[in-house]
Amino acid sequence: MKLTAQIKLLPTPEQAQALEKTMLLANQACNYLSEVAWEKKTFGQYALHKLAYYACKERFELSSQIIVGCLAKVADAYKLDKQVQPTFKPLGALTYDSRVITFNIAKSLVSIWTLEGRQKIAFVCGERQRQLLQTQQGESDLCLVKGKFLVNATCIVEEPTLEDVKDVLGVDLGIVKLATDSSGESFSGEAVENTRKRYGKLRAALQSCGTKSAKRHLKKLSRKQAKFQADTNHVISKKLVLKAKAQKSALSIESLTGIRKGEKKRLRKTQRAKHSNWAFSQLRLFLTYKAKRYGVELVTIQPQYTSQRCYCCGYIEKANRKSQSHFECVSCGYSNNADINAALNIRLLGLPIVKQPIVSALAG
Repeated sequence: MKLTAQIKLLPTPEQAQALEKTMLLANQACNYLSEVAWEKKTFGQYALHKLAYYACKERFELSSQIIVGCLAKVADAYKLDKQVQPTFKPLGALTYDSRVITFNIAKSLVSIWTLEGRQKIAFVCGERQRQLLQTQQGESDLCLVKGKFLVNATCIVEEPTLEDVKDVLGVDLGIVKLATDSSGESFSGEAVENTRKRYGKLRAALQSCGTKSAKRHLKKLSRKQAKFQADTNHVISKKLVLKAKAQKSALSIESLTGIRKGEKKRLRKTQRAKHSNWAFSQLRLFLTYKAKRYGVELVTIQPQYTSQRCYCCGYIEKANRKSQSHFECVSCGYSNNADINAALNIRLLGLPIVKQPIVSALAG
């Protein structure tokens, strides 16, 4: 599987200037290639390469591999939308391959091609990123984020073999409780919601102020809420995957594709910010790649009626859901926390899907 190791470069002022000049020229080349592709209606990478490679090489003092990366970047942009000519930011990300960037992990150095020749630049990263770099293969992206040069390196990590499982751990994703599993453990969304409200109020106050100081403060706040939420989702997903692995269980989650459709019409205006802040797709993505990383099987089930179905007798009725947190079956009287009941139903629906033999009883 492919994972990304992000490292921070520590260039000297001269090296930083060389990197910036290279990025500027490469993005000028991307805009030139985009213009050629638009005029000639040639959007595929191979066809565009034949059409514009040599002209681009004559016009811009870039290495062959950088130009090939620019061609790929333009072709990828047209894959998204062929109805609009894409333009590229002056300091947009620049793609390198192994012929123009190499990593010396022992010395914490990156050898990278620039307009001023090869530069050996020091880098820093965490221990996990350093371990990932041992398996670095393929392309790396040079990015300039808030004045800092970062390299996102593609790493190929071998996936462990899926183990035989004894059970399935159902996971219900929500807003009040970000995740609840079928064993009864839940992860509250209170901290995420409080952070959203705090940053929302602060942004509104600063935007209404409009002074230079307020704008500087807004810039510092940029992406802090998103980073906090991503960290929370990383912690939750890792705990769930490691728990499933320790119990020799597969993970079962709901397929929430299309859940946003029509959401704005159904929700009250006061609820929209809270619901739009629900990063369920990110949590699912983290669960998916972490499950692969640790050799845990993950299956998805259809979400219809998981919150209205009685785990005990199977009776489906909207009235079963007495409140956001309480479930009580009107047929058999079974009572439980609503999120735990949903997680148990997700477990049951996931049992027939797992590829490995289940030892435990279906409803055990």
